[in-house]
Amino acid sequence: MSKSLKQRLADGASVLMVNPNHVSPTLCEKLVRSGADSVFIDCEHGLASFEDIHHMAKAARYAGGFGIVRPQNQERSTITRCLNAGADGVMVPLIHTAEIARQVVHTFRYACPDDHAQKLLIGMVESVEAVSNLDDILAVEGIDVFFVGPGDLSQSMGYSPSVAAGEKRAQPVLDLVDQTLRRIRAAGKIAGTLVVRHDVEHLVSVGAQLLYYHADPFVNEGVRAMRQLSAPPPR
Repeated sequence: MSKSLKQRLADGASVLMVNPNHVSPTLCEKLVRSGADSVFIDCEHGLASFEDIHHMAKAARYAGGFGIVRPQNQERSTITRCLNAGADGVMVPLIHTAEIARQVVHTFRYACPDDHAQKLLIGMVESVEAVSNLDDILAVEGIDVFFVGPGDLSQSMGYSPSVAAGEKRAQPVLDLVDQTLRRIRAAGKIAGTLVVRHDVEHLVSVGAQLLYYHADPFVNEGVRAMRQLSAPPPR
């Protein structure tokens, strides 16, 4: 039997988690068969329902991977239903303080009291407030990965959360992401963040181990490359 995500991370391996960006069990299966360790099922910004969680996570496991869900909030009933629907772990947003972190751990363990050790709990550090409280948050036991969310962090710093293709975030945001990843690793914890092709090597070098990516750029890049290759020669 293959190692769990928690075991792979504990062994120091990088883990690639890809968001299919579409409610599609078939795409989840294909992403894992293509090399993704896990698929990311987004219920905060995406359209996935609890039934979709069940089918998408099951498809990822069928291919040898895992399904991680981001619930829309920190409520006990929401996290419990995500896990009961078949998620292999949850990535909980908006962990601004140590008290919130403790409550999330309590909720997670309540939701799966018999097998929480096999599930992955990821806490999202995605605000200036969270960064200022980082030492206290990192001291909370029970969170497996501390994920630096650059989009919401950008917004909390006064910048746009989105970035156009081929462009970079504002330098103060990039610097704070790097510093936060280093602090997480220096505390002996596992760090993760969003990556794109041009910055993945750098982010790994500063401590990112759980690497989150979107499927749509794969599609866009592939179609664009094919169009360029198939363009008629100039006359």
